[in-house]
Amino acid sequence: MRKDIWGTEAEEMETDDSELGFWSTFHNVGGGGAEGERLRLQGSGERANGNERNEGFSVDFNQKSENFLQWIIGSRHSASGGSGSQGVNVDVNLNLGWWSSSSSSTIATGRENCDRDIQNKRPKIHSFSLDWGTNFENEIHDLAPVHEEVGDEDLPDSSITGGKARNHDDTLKVADSEVRMDLTDDLLHMVFTFLDHIDLCRAARVCRQWRDASSHEDFWRYLNFENRFISVQQFDDMCRRYPNATAVNIYGAPAIHPLVMKAISSLRNLESLTINDATLGNGIQEIPIYHDRLHDLQIVKCRVLRISIRCPQLETLSLKRSSMPHAVLNCPLLRELDIASCHKLSDAAIRSAATSCPLLESLDMSNCSCVSDETLREIAMTCGNLHVLDASYCPNISLETVRLPMLTVLKLHSCEGITSASMAAIASSYMLEVLELDNCSLLTSVSLDLPRLKNIRLVHCRKFVDLNLRSSVLSSITVSNCASLQRISITSNALKKLVLQKQESLTTLALQCQSLQEVDLTECESLTNSVCEVFSTGGGCPLLRSLVLDSCESLTAVSFCSTSLVSLSLAGCRAITSLELRCPYLEHVSLDGCDHLERASFSPVGLRSLNLGICPKLNLLHVKAPLMVSLELKGCGVLSEALIDCPLLTSLDASFCSQLKDDCLSATTSSCPLIESLVLMSCPSVGPDGLLSLRCLPHLTYLDLSYTFLVNLQPVFDSCLYLKVLKLQACKYLSDTSLEPLYKGGALPALCELDLSYGTLCQSAIEELLAGCMHLTHVSLNGCVNMHDLDWGFHVDRVSEISTFCGSLDSTSLGNGLLSKDQPSRLLQNLNCVGCPNIKKVVIPPTARCFHLSSLNLSLSSNLKEVDISCCNLFFLNLSNCYSLEILKLDCPRLTSLFLQSCNIDEEAVETAIMQCNMLETLDVRFCPKISPLSMSSLRVACPSLKRIFSSLAPP
Repeated sequence: MRKDIWGTEAEEMETDDSELGFWSTFHNVGGGGAEGERLRLQGSGERANGNERNEGFSVDFNQKSENFLQWIIGSRHSASGGSGSQGVNVDVNLNLGWWSSSSSSTIATGRENCDRDIQNKRPKIHSFSLDWGTNFENEIHDLAPVHEEVGDEDLPDSSITGGKARNHDDTLKVADSEVRMDLTDDLLHMVFTFLDHIDLCRAARVCRQWRDASSHEDFWRYLNFENRFISVQQFDDMCRRYPNATAVNIYGAPAIHPLVMKAISSLRNLESLTINDATLGNGIQEIPIYHDRLHDLQIVKCRVLRISIRCPQLETLSLKRSSMPHAVLNCPLLRELDIASCHKLSDAAIRSAATSCPLLESLDMSNCSCVSDETLREIAMTCGNLHVLDASYCPNISLETVRLPMLTVLKLHSCEGITSASMAAIASSYMLEVLELDNCSLLTSVSLDLPRLKNIRLVHCRKFVDLNLRSSVLSSITVSNCASLQRISITSNALKKLVLQKQESLTTLALQCQSLQEVDLTECESLTNSVCEVFSTGGGCPLLRSLVLDSCESLTAVSFCSTSLVSLSLAGCRAITSLELRCPYLEHVSLDGCDHLERASFSPVGLRSLNLGICPKLNLLHVKAPLMVSLELKGCGVLSEALIDCPLLTSLDASFCSQLKDDCLSATTSSCPLIESLVLMSCPSVGPDGLLSLRCLPHLTYLDLSYTFLVNLQPVFDSCLYLKVLKLQACKYLSDTSLEPLYKGGALPALCELDLSYGTLCQSAIEELLAGCMHLTHVSLNGCVNMHDLDWGFHVDRVSEISTFCGSLDSTSLGNGLLSKDQPSRLLQNLNCVGCPNIKKVVIPPTARCFHLSSLNLSLSSNLKEVDISCCNLFFLNLSNCYSLEILKLDCPRLTSLFLQSCNIDEEAVETAIMQCNMLETLDVRFCPKISPLSMSSLRVACPSLKRIFSSLAPP
């Protein structure tokens, strides 16, 4: 493909040897390294001399401006109309092919092809390979000479053979890949306005028309030689070719001083000149910069003894960080002057420079430590239009005798002379919009009434005590790390957000801010209860939506009445004992860490959920929330009185509310009829009367009465007709007959889940419950000490007797009742008997009809010895830590996970048990002393479906 497009290395181009001097020393000083690219040009004498006196030189470019100058010169020679008698051999590695100029016959052939293209008036666009973009970025392009007319014949063309290596077939391939198009010059010009210099250089390689279009001076108004090694001769040539250039950047170029002088003398239309990090002159001479059209001059970080600037049109001048003891300015139209960090400029020199510019609007003299108030006074008198002044890090100024009425921006960072007495001068600047006073260490108070002030900064003012601001348009206040600040008074109609974090000494806050919406007073530890009045109705912030008072540890009684407040955070306010919120639109409240709260009233509020479980000392609660759906009182152990009026409440968690009594529960169920989930765990004061009130909750489906002292569940059976989940963990006072209505009387017909863990029911009561409540899907009997065996094989009076069990029957046939159509099957899906110390035997035969049982957990049953289970849909079986397990029989074709961790069972019993488990994937036999790691292979043979076997013992 490379040869098809570019030809062979013998392809020729006509050049002019007189231009070699321009390129001989041009190389990159900024790109360097691996990103640089190498261009090899070999100069020669006349062709008759056989190229014997060629000189080689190389040029490095960085990738971003790889063809900047080389193309500019090539693009200009087409207009000269000459034809040089000398030539240059150009070897360019494009990673696609090579060409060189050496044969006149080849050129003639190329010109014939070019004539054909000219007749068609269409430039040729070759179809390159897909990696052309990458190769073009990383390779250097050819250079065309300056004074020689270049036509399409001088460009690489697919029809130029350049030697004898190309054959006729290759020519046909290239011809097929050509794409033709017509573009007028005006259209090309319009398209090229969207291209940067790199893309213009690439476009110039297409054809002569594109080369001419891309060389138009409109695209080369800005000559950027940043980080380029360019000689004075080269720069002079560029200035001569583009005399109408308006901007020049020679940052990083060597010999900057002569380049500057050349630009000033040659480019009479120059409007912008940038010089950065350079030494101007020889250290003893004055550097004159005289130019009639220059508008913007940047001399940054330069070293010069004395500089004289006379530019009648200059509007912007920067001498920032330049080392110069003298500067003379004659710039009557100058509007912006930056002399920041010019440490060697004396007070008199600064005064002379600034006062010579009567139209000055912006002055940056930051870090000029010698500036005095006298200089500022003269500048104020001379420069009546001065709007922006940056005098930061000027320790000798106090502004006490300075008046700058037209100032709009004033920056005084780290000015040690600025005190409270300076505020009179600042107050006279009635046009002031931006004021920055960071690190003014002697400033104690600021009191300003400025009608146009929009932005003020006060950061790290360690002696600052009092802030008083009045401005109708004030929109931004930054106050931070002012450790002594005690009082703040702000009046503004535009301020929307106020952040005053970590103002440890702040005690008084007065706000008249009609548009204020967000306030953050985090860690303002000295704020008192009076701050509540500021943010309540009539306090001066009628639109406040968000208030953060986190870790304001001096607050004890908080009361807010607001019709606009939406979010309130009191996290970490440990001293609060009383909270009263009358905020009907309050949607979010955070009380994390308010562990001393005793009384709380939320009436009315717009909260949808509320968590008071982190307030263990709460004893009085009033909640009126028309939209609340969830209320958590978990852990409010001393709560004795609670008035809850939440008509949409669906979930109430009152766990461990040990003082909550029947009357409180009755009132709550009456005012919250939509409750679906009620948790009364560890509420020992709730009795039968309270449980009877649950009849007011027709939607109640979840009830947790664990760890209570209930002895009679009849009120629950009578009141909760639609209950689906009943938890009775550790209800040790329930009698053996307390659950008889469930399996004898048909109580709670919708009940699906029953938790009797850690109870005292006897073995017979448990057996009758499991046998009679066939509709239960989840049963938990964890820690039941009275449970001895779980043997469903001998209860023939309760289930049909089946003589044989056909292991080949699938779950569908079993589920359809092929074993017995007279008895209903159990709906039990999950059975947990964890930690039952007295259970010794578990037998679940097919006659138990547990067709839906999918999970069985018998772990930590230390005396369990025998397990015999036949369940067609069992997926999960956990027998971990059943230390006495010896016999394991399984007929569970769908079992996928079996856990035998820390069991004393032997290898043979395990192999026999898992043979019938055709879908078993996970087997855990860690810490089983009788199972050797060497037996893992035999286990896999016994059950080929195994994917994971966990074993912790290492082989001997």
